[in-house]
Amino acid sequence: MSNFKTAYFEKHQAVIQKELGLGNVMQVPRMTKITVNMGLGEALQNSKLIDSGIEQLRVITGQQPIVTKAKKSISNFKLREGVPIGIKVTMRGSRMYDFYERLVSFALPRVRDFKGLPPKAFDGRGNYTIGLKEQLIFPEIDFDKIEKIKGMNITITTTAQNDEQGRCLLTHMGLPIRK
Repeated sequence: MSNFKTAYFEKHQAVIQKELGLGNVMQVPRMTKITVNMGLGEALQNSKLIDSGIEQLRVITGQQPIVTKAKKSISNFKLREGVPIGIKVTMRGSRMYDFYERLVSFALPRVRDFKGLPPKAFDGRGNYTIGLKEQLIFPEIDFDKIEKIKGMNITITTTAQNDEQGRCLLTHMGLPIRK
């Protein structure tokens, strides 16, 4: 079992319950899934970007990504319905906690001029989205094999009822959110 998972159940769960004033342990918010999404709009011109993106996301998450396709045609962007334009991975369980541990412990401290994550990236229901400008902050990525720097969105989905509960959960779990 992951260090972060055991730490959540042994340490953080009781502290969060007390801090939020919840009567039942089952009311305490917890992470349900982490979704990593990489939009590859340039793949319309260069189809090799999808393959390299799949390989990089597989290395980062340890799971096979799925290809997302365009839902409708947009002529201004030369986009047709059904054309692959992105990739995503949804992680749950121990793989989710392992990824979260690597994100908090290794990847985020490697971001240049990092002063913490913005506090306004909550969605109103306790879920948090992080936008990264480059995939190089993950130590698993080999710098020499990259042909194009691509960003990604990481969404942490929780069972929290509101942003306050989500913020409490994620700060106790080590996510560096600015005050």
